[in-house]
Amino acid sequence: MPRKIAYVWEALKEPMNLWAIVGVLAAAVYAPPPLEHIILLGGAVAEVLYLMTVPATTAYQRLVERRQRQRAALERQRAREELIKSFGPREREAVEYLRWLKKQIYANYMRFTRSKDVPADIRTLDAMWERFVDFLDLYRRCKTHLRAFNRQAIVNQIAQAERQLASADEKTRKVIENNLNILRARLAEYESIERATKLLEAQLQTIENFFGLVNDKVMTMSSVESIAALDFESVLSSIEMTRSVLEETAPIMSALEALEREQAPPLASERQ
Repeated sequence: MPRKIAYVWEALKEPMNLWAIVGVLAAAVYAPPPLEHIILLGGAVAEVLYLMTVPATTAYQRLVERRQRQRAALERQRAREELIKSFGPREREAVEYLRWLKKQIYANYMRFTRSKDVPADIRTLDAMWERFVDFLDLYRRCKTHLRAFNRQAIVNQIAQAERQLASADEKTRKVIENNLNILRARLAEYESIERATKLLEAQLQTIENFFGLVNDKVMTMSSVESIAALDFESVLSSIEMTRSVLEETAPIMSALEALEREQAPPLASERQ
């Protein structure tokens, strides 16, 4: 759920408003005794009127919302760059290659078409690149977890528990059933992550290949219409579908992240 914006608080923090408050206080300090109270009272009244009217206007609310979106975008960008730093050499190479290729596509398009802007559909490569980074992060964590999981051992334990269940007494049966349910749940989680890994791998390859296709089209472009014919919408829909499917896996990965944080050694900043 998005955080509710406190428009009054935002209006109070406006630099112009803060400078106005400072100006009123400074004027009151240097004013003679009878006048200082009038200045303070007038400033207080003006501030109340300002906070009652400006934050309620649609124009100001849109301005604040636009700022919030810009700040959120900058924060996501910063977090994504920090995430890239945590990647291994091969992942970083893939990410940086696509970043470089994206810039080349934009530059070549403007050079060949003598245009000052890149069309909105080609600009969607920005969003695709961001999703590539996010998907690659999830993919590597899925692969790490799958490598640490002994699926055959779980399957063998399930088979053993099922055999024990057939000849167990009533009290022992309850314990075995509980263990069997846990084993089956672990196997189901493994299979869920395995499916997510295959989906991520296919989606990552799709994004990489589409970047290459767009670059090929730009480099051999006979007309602007040949670029417009590329199915950007289909790739974006595929990415959104992948994101929606992965929401089912997100709780699994959140739990995995928590476990990894518990097992990881403390950072240098945390030890100080």
